[in-house]
Amino acid sequence: MIPIILGITLVVAIFIQIAPGDPARIKIGNEATEEEYQALRDEMGLDDPFFVRYFRFLGNALRGDFGKSFYNSRPVMAEIFQRFRYTIVIALLSVTLAVLVGVPLGIFAATHQYTIMDNAAIALALVCVSMPSFFFALLMIRFFALTLGILPPSGITTWQGWILPTLSLALGFAATITRQMRSNMLEVIRQDYITTARSKGLSEFKIRYKHALKNAIIPIIMIVGGIFGMALGGAMIAEIIFSVPGLGQYTLGGLTGRDYPIVQGSTFFMSVIFSVIMLLIDLGFAFIDPRIRSQFARRRKRERVS
Repeated sequence: MIPIILGITLVVAIFIQIAPGDPARIKIGNEATEEEYQALRDEMGLDDPFFVRYFRFLGNALRGDFGKSFYNSRPVMAEIFQRFRYTIVIALLSVTLAVLVGVPLGIFAATHQYTIMDNAAIALALVCVSMPSFFFALLMIRFFALTLGILPPSGITTWQGWILPTLSLALGFAATITRQMRSNMLEVIRQDYITTARSKGLSEFKIRYKHALKNAIIPIIMIVGGIFGMALGGAMIAEIIFSVPGLGQYTLGGLTGRDYPIVQGSTFFMSVIFSVIMLLIDLGFAFIDPRIRSQFARRRKRERVS
């Protein structure tokens, strides 16, 4: 996790270095004298060597200090925490909705294999997976907000404002979960222990939801963890489209204004959050799956013997 975070911060710092635009010139304007311009660059630390700026940011970031915005001098960390609540709410709502729709639909498709309903579910999932979330968002704005007029096209002043951003992300995630759940369920219900359970006279409902689902759902945990990480990035895009005052809007403002502390701070923060989520999912996956636990147990036993 640590090398990944360091690598991301280094790549972002390199892109900032080579990106066109001068934040000092943007801030001071074209009418300032050369002396005033150079003084501002020194104050902002823009004339320092690349690695000096990079390690200065990294050292401050590890202490929880992302610096201050070039233009309004507000602490970047405080702004991130204030706006991140909108991003996390959209991500949680979209992933929850995706799981509630994707898991039952995947089970239904697997247990009705090669029927019209199975083909329809797979076709719908393929369309939703293939279409990017921002295109879904624009289609839903056109249909629900402009044509029907039943939902607001932007803003979250009411609870209806959360519906379109959540749906625009959840549809693609639900399609991914549906396809994976169908594949897992088909693999499990063909196992010998499922045939044995049927031969004992157990009901089909009990076989599906007590025996088969327990094993088929394990890989979905890893899928959901990755989806939640992607949902954080997708939520930032949805915030821009639906004018939600979250981390996406804040980062976009930093990009357009060449506000380097905002860009670096937001990227570092999201990288840490995503990496921690994936680490927790890996640990949870090892805890839930008995095959992984037994693997480590055998390894520890061999190490003690040797």
